[in-house]
Amino acid sequence: MLEGEEAEQALAEAGRQSTSRRQMEQHESFQEISPEVGVLDEEAFADALRDDPDETLTLLAELVGATDEKLRELARSLAGRVVVDVVRTGAPKRNGIGRLRHRRADHGGELDIDRSLETIAAARARGDAPSLEDLTARDWSKPDLALCLLIDRSGSMGGERLATAAVAAAASLWRAPIDTSVVAFSDDAIVIASQGSGRDAEDVVNQLFRLRGFGTTDLAFAFRTAAAQLSRSSASRRITLLLSDGRATAGDDPVEAAAMLDELVILAPADDLESAVELAGDVGGRYVGVTGPSAVPDALAEALLG
Repeated sequence: MLEGEEAEQALAEAGRQSTSRRQMEQHESFQEISPEVGVLDEEAFADALRDDPDETLTLLAELVGATDEKLRELARSLAGRVVVDVVRTGAPKRNGIGRLRHRRADHGGELDIDRSLETIAAARARGDAPSLEDLTARDWSKPDLALCLLIDRSGSMGGERLATAAVAAAASLWRAPIDTSVVAFSDDAIVIASQGSGRDAEDVVNQLFRLRGFGTTDLAFAFRTAAAQLSRSSASRRITLLLSDGRATAGDDPVEAAAMLDELVILAPADDLESAVELAGDVGGRYVGVTGPSAVPDALAEALLG
Protein backbone atom coordinates (compact mmCIF):
# COMPACT_ATOMS: atom_id res chain seq x y z
CA MET A 1 0.00 0.00 0.00
CA LEU A 2 1.31 3.43 -0.96
CA GLU A 3 0.36 6.41 1.18
CA GLY A 4 1.67 9.94 1.70
CA GLU A 5 4.76 10.80 -0.34
CA GLU A 6 4.90 7.34 -1.92
CA ALA A 7 1.35 7.78 -3.19
CA GLU A 8 2.20 11.22 -4.58
CA GLN A 9 5.16 9.77 -6.47
CA ALA A 10 3.07 6.93 -7.91
CA LEU A 11 0.44 9.38 -9.15
CA ALA A 12 3.10 11.61 -10.67
CA GLU A 13 4.53 8.62 -12.52
CA ALA A 14 1.09 7.56 -13.79
CA GLY A 15 0.38 11.10 -14.99
CA ARG A 16 3.23 11.02 -17.47
CA GLN A 17 1.10 9.16 -20.00
CA SER A 18 -0.67 11.49 -22.41
CA THR A 19 -3.46 11.64 -24.99
CA SER A 20 -3.00 13.18 -28.44
CA ARG A 21 -5.38 15.60 -30.14
CA ARG A 22 -6.07 12.97 -32.77
CA GLN A 23 -7.28 10.57 -30.08
CA MET A 24 -9.56 13.23 -28.59
CA GLU A 25 -11.07 14.15 -31.95
CA GLN A 26 -13.37 11.12 -31.60
CA HIS A 27 -15.45 13.32 -29.28
CA GLU A 28 -17.91 15.43 -31.25
CA SER A 29 -17.50 18.47 -29.01
CA PHE A 30 -13.71 18.46 -28.98
CA GLN A 31 -13.21 20.83 -31.94
CA GLU A 32 -15.53 23.42 -30.39
CA ILE A 33 -13.94 23.10 -26.95
CA SER A 34 -10.38 23.18 -28.30
CA PRO A 35 -10.48 24.72 -31.80
CA GLU A 36 -6.69 24.94 -31.97
CA VAL A 37 -3.57 23.84 -30.12
CA GLY A 38 -3.25 25.34 -26.64
CA VAL A 39 -6.86 26.60 -26.47
CA LEU A 40 -9.72 25.55 -24.20
CA ASP A 41 -12.98 27.44 -24.66
CA GLU A 42 -14.68 27.31 -21.25
CA GLU A 43 -17.99 28.60 -22.63
CA ALA A 44 -18.08 25.84 -25.23
CA PHE A 45 -17.15 23.34 -22.53
CA ALA A 46 -20.02 24.54 -20.32
CA ASP A 47 -22.46 24.22 -23.23
CA ALA A 48 -21.27 20.67 -23.96
CA LEU A 49 -21.48 19.72 -20.28
CA ARG A 50 -25.08 20.89 -20.14
CA ASP A 51 -26.03 19.04 -23.35
CA ASP A 52 -24.24 15.75 -22.68
CA PRO A 53 -22.64 15.56 -19.23
CA ASP A 54 -21.33 12.00 -19.49
CA GLU A 55 -19.65 12.55 -22.85
CA THR A 56 -18.16 15.86 -21.71
CA LEU A 57 -16.86 14.51 -18.39
CA THR A 58 -15.30 11.64 -20.32
CA LEU A 59 -13.60 14.15 -22.61
CA LEU A 60 -12.43 16.14 -19.57
CA ALA A 61 -10.71 13.03 -18.23
CA GLU A 62 -8.73 12.89 -21.48
CA LEU A 63 -8.06 16.65 -21.67
CA VAL A 64 -6.24 16.62 -18.32
CA GLY A 65 -3.82 14.14 -19.84
CA ALA A 66 -3.43 15.89 -23.18
CA THR A 67 -0.08 15.79 -24.97
CA ASP A 68 -0.70 19.48 -25.74
CA GLU A 69 0.94 21.00 -22.65
CA LYS A 70 -1.00 24.28 -22.67
CA LEU A 71 -4.32 22.50 -23.18
CA ARG A 72 -3.44 20.07 -20.40
CA GLU A 73 -2.76 22.87 -17.92
CA LEU A 74 -5.99 24.67 -18.83
CA ALA A 75 -7.96 21.44 -18.38
CA ARG A 76 -6.34 20.72 -15.02
CA SER A 77 -7.20 24.19 -13.76
CA LEU A 78 -10.82 23.48 -14.68
CA ALA A 79 -11.22 19.79 -13.80
CA GLY A 80 -11.56 19.75 -10.02
CA ARG A 81 -14.00 22.66 -9.96
CA VAL A 82 -16.17 21.16 -12.71
CA VAL A 83 -16.48 17.75 -11.08
CA VAL A 84 -17.23 19.17 -7.64
CA ASP A 85 -19.87 21.46 -9.18
CA VAL A 86 -21.51 18.45 -10.88
CA VAL A 87 -21.80 16.80 -7.48
CA ARG A 88 -22.98 19.92 -5.68
CA THR A 89 -25.74 20.72 -8.15
CA GLY A 90 -27.12 17.19 -8.12
CA ALA A 91 -26.33 15.87 -4.65
CA PRO A 92 -28.73 15.90 -1.72
CA LYS A 93 -27.68 17.62 1.49
CA ARG A 94 -24.56 16.00 2.89
CA ASN A 95 -25.19 14.01 6.04
CA GLY A 96 -21.77 12.83 7.12
CA ILE A 97 -20.67 16.05 8.81
CA GLY A 98 -20.62 16.33 12.57
CA ARG A 99 -23.68 18.14 13.86
CA LEU A 100 -23.47 21.33 15.93
CA ARG A 101 -24.89 20.71 19.41
CA HIS A 102 -25.74 23.17 22.19
CA ARG A 103 -25.39 22.26 25.84
CA ARG A 104 -24.89 23.78 29.28
CA ALA A 105 -21.42 25.30 29.54
CA ASP A 106 -20.59 23.22 32.63
CA HIS A 107 -20.76 20.14 30.35
CA GLY A 108 -17.89 21.41 28.18
CA GLY A 109 -17.61 22.94 24.71
CA GLU A 110 -17.04 26.44 23.38
CA LEU A 111 -19.05 29.30 24.90
CA ASP A 112 -21.85 30.44 22.59
CA ILE A 113 -21.80 34.20 23.15
CA ASP A 114 -25.04 34.87 21.27
CA ARG A 115 -27.08 32.36 23.28
CA SER A 116 -25.41 33.39 26.56
CA LEU A 117 -25.51 37.16 26.12
CA GLU A 118 -28.67 37.71 28.14
CA THR A 119 -27.31 35.67 31.06
CA ILE A 120 -23.99 37.50 30.97
CA ALA A 121 -25.71 40.90 30.89
CA ALA A 122 -27.95 39.99 33.83
CA ALA A 123 -24.99 38.81 35.91
CA ARG A 124 -23.03 41.95 35.08
CA ALA A 125 -25.98 44.09 36.19
CA ARG A 126 -25.95 42.21 39.51
CA GLY A 127 -22.21 42.66 39.81
CA ASP A 128 -21.36 38.97 39.90
CA ALA A 129 -20.15 36.25 37.54
CA PRO A 130 -22.64 34.09 35.65
CA SER A 131 -22.86 30.43 36.59
CA LEU A 132 -21.59 27.96 34.00
CA GLU A 133 -24.82 25.98 34.27
CA ASP A 134 -26.72 29.08 33.13
CA LEU A 135 -24.50 29.66 30.09
CA THR A 136 -24.72 27.89 26.73
CA ALA A 137 -21.81 26.18 25.00
CA ARG A 138 -21.55 24.52 21.60
CA ASP A 139 -19.56 21.64 20.17
CA TRP A 140 -19.64 19.26 17.25
CA SER A 141 -21.10 15.80 17.69
CA LYS A 142 -19.25 12.76 16.41
CA PRO A 143 -19.67 12.27 12.65
CA ASP A 144 -22.21 9.54 11.97
CA LEU A 145 -20.77 8.42 8.63
CA ALA A 146 -17.34 7.36 7.41
CA LEU A 147 -16.63 6.23 3.85
CA CYS A 148 -13.80 4.44 2.13
CA LEU A 149 -14.02 4.59 -1.66
CA LEU A 150 -12.12 1.79 -3.41
CA ILE A 151 -11.49 2.55 -7.09
CA ASP A 152 -10.59 -0.39 -9.32
CA ARG A 153 -7.82 0.90 -11.59
CA SER A 154 -6.89 -2.44 -13.16
CA GLY A 155 -6.97 -2.78 -16.93
CA SER A 156 -7.96 0.27 -18.93
CA MET A 157 -8.43 3.40 -16.81
CA GLY A 158 -9.19 6.27 -19.16
CA GLY A 159 -12.12 8.26 -20.41
CA GLU A 160 -15.45 7.33 -18.87
CA ARG A 161 -14.03 5.06 -16.13
CA LEU A 162 -11.69 7.80 -14.98
CA ALA A 163 -14.44 10.42 -15.04
CA THR A 164 -16.74 8.11 -13.07
CA ALA A 165 -14.04 7.58 -10.46
CA ALA A 166 -13.47 11.32 -10.12
CA VAL A 167 -17.19 12.03 -9.63
CA ALA A 168 -17.43 9.16 -7.13
CA ALA A 169 -14.58 10.65 -5.09
CA ALA A 170 -16.14 14.12 -5.11
CA ALA A 171 -19.55 12.69 -4.17
CA SER A 172 -18.07 10.69 -1.30
CA LEU A 173 -16.22 13.73 0.03
CA TRP A 174 -19.41 15.77 -0.30
CA ARG A 175 -21.20 13.22 1.90
CA ALA A 176 -18.46 12.90 4.52
CA PRO A 177 -15.92 15.67 3.88
CA ILE A 178 -13.66 14.92 6.84
CA ASP A 179 -14.09 11.17 7.26
CA THR A 180 -13.61 9.81 3.73
CA SER A 181 -10.66 7.90 2.34
CA VAL A 182 -10.09 7.37 -1.39
CA VAL A 183 -7.99 4.41 -2.53
CA ALA A 184 -7.10 3.37 -6.08
CA PHE A 185 -6.18 -0.31 -6.29
CA SER A 186 -5.19 -3.09 -8.63
CA ASP A 187 -2.74 -5.62 -7.18
CA ASP A 188 -1.42 -2.75 -5.06
CA ALA A 189 -3.11 0.33 -3.59
CA ILE A 190 -2.54 4.08 -3.76
CA VAL A 191 -4.17 6.00 -0.92
CA ILE A 192 -5.11 9.30 -2.53
CA ALA A 193 -6.90 10.60 0.57
CA SER A 194 -6.32 9.05 3.98
CA GLN A 195 -9.14 8.47 6.45
CA GLY A 196 -9.81 11.58 8.49
CA SER A 197 -7.49 13.78 6.44
CA GLY A 198 -10.30 16.10 5.30
CA ARG A 199 -8.51 16.52 2.00
CA ASP A 200 -10.00 19.07 -0.39
CA ALA A 201 -12.32 17.46 -2.93
CA GLU A 202 -10.96 19.43 -5.89
CA ASP A 203 -7.43 18.36 -5.00
CA VAL A 204 -8.47 14.70 -4.78
CA VAL A 205 -10.24 14.93 -8.15
CA ASN A 206 -7.18 16.47 -9.78
CA GLN A 207 -5.00 13.72 -8.37
CA LEU A 208 -7.39 11.03 -9.57
CA PHE A 209 -7.30 12.36 -13.12
CA ARG A 210 -3.62 11.44 -13.22
CA LEU A 211 -4.40 7.74 -12.80
CA ARG A 212 -3.95 5.22 -15.57
CA GLY A 213 -4.85 1.55 -15.72
CA PHE A 214 -2.44 -0.90 -14.18
CA GLY A 215 -2.25 -4.46 -12.87
CA THR A 216 -4.72 -7.15 -11.91
CA THR A 217 -7.75 -6.90 -9.60
CA ASP A 218 -7.02 -8.03 -6.03
CA LEU A 219 -10.31 -7.40 -4.24
CA ALA A 220 -9.19 -9.10 -1.03
CA PHE A 221 -6.22 -6.75 -0.73
CA ALA A 222 -8.50 -3.79 -1.44
CA PHE A 223 -10.92 -4.86 1.30
CA ARG A 224 -8.07 -5.23 3.80
CA THR A 225 -6.89 -1.74 2.87
CA ALA A 226 -10.38 -0.34 3.40
CA ALA A 227 -10.66 -2.04 6.78
CA ALA A 228 -7.34 -0.49 7.82
CA GLN A 229 -8.43 2.98 6.73
CA LEU A 230 -11.86 2.79 8.38
CA SER A 231 -10.36 1.50 11.63
CA ARG A 232 -9.05 5.06 12.10
CA SER A 233 -12.60 6.41 12.23
CA SER A 234 -14.87 6.69 15.27
CA ALA A 235 -18.03 7.15 13.17
CA SER A 236 -21.02 5.03 14.10
CA ARG A 237 -21.50 3.90 10.48
CA ARG A 238 -18.50 2.90 8.36
CA ILE A 239 -19.14 2.00 4.73
CA THR A 240 -16.80 0.64 2.07
CA LEU A 241 -17.73 1.72 -1.46
CA LEU A 242 -16.29 -0.46 -4.21
CA LEU A 243 -16.25 1.14 -7.68
CA SER A 244 -15.69 -1.96 -9.80
CA ASP A 245 -17.37 -4.67 -11.83
CA GLY A 246 -16.65 -6.97 -8.88
CA ARG A 247 -14.42 -9.47 -10.69
CA ALA A 248 -11.32 -10.55 -8.79
CA THR A 249 -8.45 -11.71 -11.02
CA ALA A 250 -5.76 -12.08 -8.36
CA GLY A 251 -5.22 -12.48 -4.62
CA ASP A 252 -7.06 -14.27 -1.84
CA ASP A 253 -10.76 -15.00 -1.53
CA PRO A 254 -12.50 -11.59 -1.41
CA VAL A 255 -15.47 -13.05 0.46
CA GLU A 256 -13.29 -13.88 3.47
CA ALA A 257 -11.61 -10.46 3.36
CA ALA A 258 -14.98 -8.68 3.16
CA ALA A 259 -15.87 -10.14 6.58
CA MET A 260 -13.69 -7.40 8.09
CA LEU A 261 -15.97 -4.68 6.70
CA ASP A 262 -19.01 -3.26 8.47
CA GLU A 263 -20.88 -2.50 5.24
CA LEU A 264 -19.99 -3.00 1.59
CA VAL A 265 -21.69 -1.27 -1.34
CA ILE A 266 -20.60 -2.04 -4.91
CA LEU A 267 -21.01 0.71 -7.49
CA ALA A 268 -20.87 -1.28 -10.71
CA PRO A 269 -21.45 -0.52 -14.41
CA ALA A 270 -25.19 -0.81 -15.03
CA ASP A 271 -24.57 -2.89 -18.16
CA ASP A 272 -22.22 -5.33 -16.39
CA LEU A 273 -23.77 -6.23 -13.03
CA GLU A 274 -23.46 -10.01 -12.95
CA SER A 275 -20.28 -10.28 -10.88
CA ALA A 276 -21.27 -7.39 -8.61
CA VAL A 277 -24.61 -9.06 -7.87
CA GLU A 278 -22.88 -12.35 -7.06
CA LEU A 279 -20.24 -10.73 -4.84
CA ALA A 280 -22.80 -8.63 -2.98
CA GLY A 281 -24.86 -11.75 -2.34
CA ASP A 282 -21.85 -13.71 -1.09
CA VAL A 283 -20.70 -11.03 1.38
CA GLY A 284 -24.08 -9.68 2.48
CA GLY A 285 -23.45 -6.38 0.74
CA ARG A 286 -25.44 -4.25 -1.68
CA TYR A 287 -24.93 -3.15 -5.26
CA VAL A 288 -26.07 -0.19 -7.34
CA GLY A 289 -25.80 0.13 -11.11
CA VAL A 290 -24.07 3.24 -12.48
CA THR A 291 -24.92 4.34 -16.03
CA GLY A 292 -22.19 7.00 -16.34
CA PRO A 293 -20.25 9.70 -14.47
CA SER A 294 -23.19 12.05 -13.97
CA ALA A 295 -25.28 9.22 -12.46
CA VAL A 296 -22.86 8.66 -9.58
CA PRO A 297 -24.29 11.19 -7.06
CA ASP A 298 -27.78 9.68 -7.28
CA ALA A 299 -26.36 6.14 -7.21
CA LEU A 300 -24.38 6.97 -4.08
CA ALA A 301 -27.43 8.52 -2.43
CA GLU A 302 -29.39 5.33 -3.18
CA ALA A 303 -26.56 3.18 -1.84
CA LEU A 304 -26.41 5.02 1.47
CA LEU A 305 -30.13 4.56 2.11
CA GLY A 306 -29.60 0.88 2.81
